[in-house]
Amino acid sequence: MLYRWGERRPAKTAGQAPGTMARFERFEYSVTTKASPIVAWEVFSDWKLWPQFSELYSEIRWTKGEPWQEGSRLSITAGKPIGVTLDHVITLCIPAEKVAWIDHALGTTMEQWVFFEPLPNGTLVRTWAEFTGMIPLIVGRKMKDVLLEFTQTWYNRYAVECDRVGSRLSS
Repeated sequence: MLYRWGERRPAKTAGQAPGTMARFERFEYSVTTKASPIVAWEVFSDWKLWPQFSELYSEIRWTKGEPWQEGSRLSITAGKPIGVTLDHVITLCIPAEKVAWIDHALGTTMEQWVFFEPLPNGTLVRTWAEFTGMIPLIVGRKMKDVLLEFTQTWYNRYAVECDRVGSRLSS
């Protein structure tokens, strides 16, 4: 079966052996901010701010193309919990509306989408990701749990920064 970008895929494969990664794993998370979608995008798209959202980053740099353009590549090196470099390939970007990329690292491929949805007094920033690969565990924990914990921390800190920037701009 073929899937379109952004379409949900089945999360589990029937008869999956215990301790192995499902064909696709999925997680979702969202935060709200008082900032407008434009401000939320400006904060999100400024990758130089990302180290304040997670202490795991050791280097973030664009390696190909113009930032946030389809086909451009963002290389992110994390020092914890293990040293790894993620290669983000931007697949879609409509600023202040949505952005998507595919990551490759440690024999795992992940597709992630981020949506900036206007609310009467701010923005709902919603993300989901699906991944598959060879490594079901990372540092003794399920890959899905590690990724979800990282995502929750990152987006919660990001929302705080959006609120700070949004309130500064409105005063």
